[in-house]
Amino acid sequence: MAKPNLALVGATGAVGTVMIGIINSRPNIWGEIRLIASPRSAGKKIKVHGEDLTVVALSPEAFDGIDIAMFDVPDEVSEVWAPIAAERGAVAVDNSGAFRMDADVPLVVPEVNPEQAKNRPRGIISNPNCTTLTMMAAMGALHDKWTLEELVVSSYQAVSGAGAAGIDELAAELGVVGKDASLGTNTDDVRKALAAAGNDLSDSPWRHPIALNVIPFAGSLKAGGHSSEEMKVRDESRKILGISDLKVAASCVRVPVQVSHSLTVHAKFANPLTADEVRDVLSKQPTIRVVDEPEKHLYPTPAMVVGQDPTFVGRIRQSLDFPNSIELFVVGDNLRKGAALNTYEIAELVAKEF
Repeated sequence: MAKPNLALVGATGAVGTVMIGIINSRPNIWGEIRLIASPRSAGKKIKVHGEDLTVVALSPEAFDGIDIAMFDVPDEVSEVWAPIAAERGAVAVDNSGAFRMDADVPLVVPEVNPEQAKNRPRGIISNPNCTTLTMMAAMGALHDKWTLEELVVSSYQAVSGAGAAGIDELAAELGVVGKDASLGTNTDDVRKALAAAGNDLSDSPWRHPIALNVIPFAGSLKAGGHSSEEMKVRDESRKILGISDLKVAASCVRVPVQVSHSLTVHAKFANPLTADEVRDVLSKQPTIRVVDEPEKHLYPTPAMVVGQDPTFVGRIRQSLDFPNSIELFVVGDNLRKGAALNTYEIAELVAKEF
């Protein structure tokens, strides 16, 4: 049986670069690997599985002969080009938000709903938002055992979730406030120090200082005062888990961390469960690492998790005042499992069909 041909669209971007590392770290199951990017990046050489590959410009012809095309590009690019790839015969695996809630596009997490990858009438499979993905392997495993009914989630999202601009902004601000310990955490003082250094926050993704600060909003404003990130957690959790009436309350917060999203999760189930039972179930999941020894100060943190593939779970405890409920803390690298890795795992899943 011939090996399927793979394309990576957005090969020179931030997530695309992470994807190249993932491809190189895993077995080569592909026939041809084709790297695609904007015309300004065409001609660049990137080493994949020991071979120098030349980046080609995005065009309809770039998908000829391709079986699976992964998209690590902005929504507006995927919206145009993923259907074109599908029309040229490729299965498009899209990491953007363009198709996530399309009824004809499955939203797939291989550990949770791999069977949905075959249900793709448009020839497109969507990758969930990085915040939702952080908890989904754990929630899927627990739902299978005890039947999930309600979720209350607070996210602590790294600045890399806002792209390179978020990383650059935090670095610039830390360079300013780190020179003056007298600033403390007073936002007005920090803002004045940044302005004096030539950063008036006009180019910041948040319009508030992120250094020495926490911003209780992530994404864009939606109806009722909710943010787009909060709506994604609700809507995507329902679709991935197949629970159309799942009750979800989410609050998404931006924190001064470069990489790795963290979530506190309150989960209510239809059936009784204990913290020890939850630890046992989660510890058996191949893509989850349980780090839960608070008496030794061992629990997941963003710094611990960055650069790793699994999601990490700790602070597992039974709710004191809510029956059939568990509290836990989940951390995942938002650039790996939250984006590139899950996309690639979907591609691997589809490759088994060839």
